[in-house]
Amino acid sequence: MEGKSKTRVLVICIHNSSRSQMAEEYLKRFGGDLFEVESAGIEPGNLNPVVVELLGEEGIDIQGKQTRSVFDLHQAGRSFDYVIAVCDPEAKEACPIFPAEKKRLHWPFPDPSAVQGSLEEKLIQVRPIRDLIRAKVEGFVEGWRTGSAGCC
Repeated sequence: MEGKSKTRVLVICIHNSSRSQMAEEYLKRFGGDLFEVESAGIEPGNLNPVVVELLGEEGIDIQGKQTRSVFDLHQAGRSFDYVIAVCDPEAKEACPIFPAEKKRLHWPFPDPSAVQGSLEEKLIQVRPIRDLIRAKVEGFVEGWRTGSAGCC
């Protein structure tokens, strides 16, 4: 994409600890030539260790990555062409708004932090959420590449 700037995308959620991190990493993996991608949350927390493990299964290392605040990005004067909210339907109202957003998309996914059980049980429960996020991102990127109206 010589001479053409990348589309700026911000993926947001409440804590920036799971869903937004996965979506950010998949957008970078499948559409890094098209998009400049970041993620943030309204109440940044700690990375979900289950998500770190599950992304690691796919060769994506986010260990040691810091969560980010939408407020910090806004105060830094950042703007984005697309803001993608990945909050679950129940939390849609609490999902952050980014003041400098041009176009907002909502991709509702279940919250991995809500799963209970041992580490192995959590991995089993969160793996399908990871796969849903990956499939949504792959579809979005493919739609973007082909100019499909369904991508955005």
